[in-house]
Amino acid sequence: MTFGVEIKEGLKLSFAALMANKARAVLTMLGIIIGIVSVTLMGSAIEGLTKAFNASISSIGADVLYVQKWPWLNDGEWWKFRDRRKMEVSYANDIRRDATLLAAVAPVVQRLGTIVYQNRSAQNVQVEGTTSDYAYVANMDFTEGRFFTDVESRGNMPVTVLGSDVADQLFPNQDPVGKTIKVDGLSFRVIGVRSKQGSFMGMFSLDNEVIIPIGQFQNIYGRHFFPTIEARVANPKEMADAKEEIRGIMRKVRGLSPFQPDDFSINQQDLLTNAFNKIAGVIGAVGLFITALSLFVGGIGIMNIMFVSVTERTKEIGIRKALGAKRRTILVQFLIESSLICLGGGLIGLGFSYPLSMLVDKFLPTTMPVSLAMLGIFISLIVGVISGIVPAFRASRLDPVEALRYE
Repeated sequence: MTFGVEIKEGLKLSFAALMANKARAVLTMLGIIIGIVSVTLMGSAIEGLTKAFNASISSIGADVLYVQKWPWLNDGEWWKFRDRRKMEVSYANDIRRDATLLAAVAPVVQRLGTIVYQNRSAQNVQVEGTTSDYAYVANMDFTEGRFFTDVESRGNMPVTVLGSDVADQLFPNQDPVGKTIKVDGLSFRVIGVRSKQGSFMGMFSLDNEVIIPIGQFQNIYGRHFFPTIEARVANPKEMADAKEEIRGIMRKVRGLSPFQPDDFSINQQDLLTNAFNKIAGVIGAVGLFITALSLFVGGIGIMNIMFVSVTERTKEIGIRKALGAKRRTILVQFLIESSLICLGGGLIGLGFSYPLSMLVDKFLPTTMPVSLAMLGIFISLIVGVISGIVPAFRASRLDPVEALRYE
């Protein structure tokens, strides 16, 4: 009998055995189902979060440095930074004047405000005050109009650029450019609409913004808002050098002695990316442990059931061996049976995973690629082979005479 025929015969016998004990087979699959649901849901959540994070983090800019009072990550030790001196808008001019590795520098101040156009209004809009260089720092694209010029910025002209969400909300059926809106009571002429940026991790929109000259911002809200100095590096390969250059300029401007620590922070995208990767790694490790535990329990259950199956069919094995069946044939038959149980559990688990991932997607971004589903099926087969190999080996080693005497 060729190996191909043995496989075909083993599939037929295994399928018949499973159909004869449907309830037992389904109960045996439960551990595998739970394991596959765990691994696919965890994988789809991590994949979805990673994609959403990468899409969102691109808005920060891989080649942009942020000079601020607070570090983005302080490990809960916020008291170390609370007494630092506040940032000043003038630092942007100092950095722009002395730096050699930067393409553009702009101060940015922010707060939430109310935007009104005729009988329409938008609440809790991010109002940003900045200079004309911000268009280059943020690498802006526009669906309509333009950004304000250096003359408009220095002259504190009442002009504004809208985020796409604000434009859609206030001007659903008309061109916003040239219209006059009110930003917390002060009139501004719309000169541009920024291209859509999307949301950050699905939590808040990056398009819910209005950008005005920084002098106008200070006229409306005062000068007590601390700016962030944003600097785009001319050559991304020189990020480390540019960071040190800014650090030297800031220490000079702040009048720090060589022995005093920095009283400011220079943040960049890599800090968030590294932190996210660590968190994703921890989540993945926890998910892997839960999955491994579920599959281990499921595998033990399948092994026990296979031992029961071998015991119940001892006489059948003796007859087959008496008729010339090889050890390999018996071994393959029971390996196929345990693999079919696990494969069935894996497919049922995938059937549960997809709708569950759609449910989870309402709270967290999820993505279930085909490769993840294939991984689930592969894991199922591996568990089936490992769980069935000892019972199958025992069945193949049975003495045909002793097996035929078994009652």
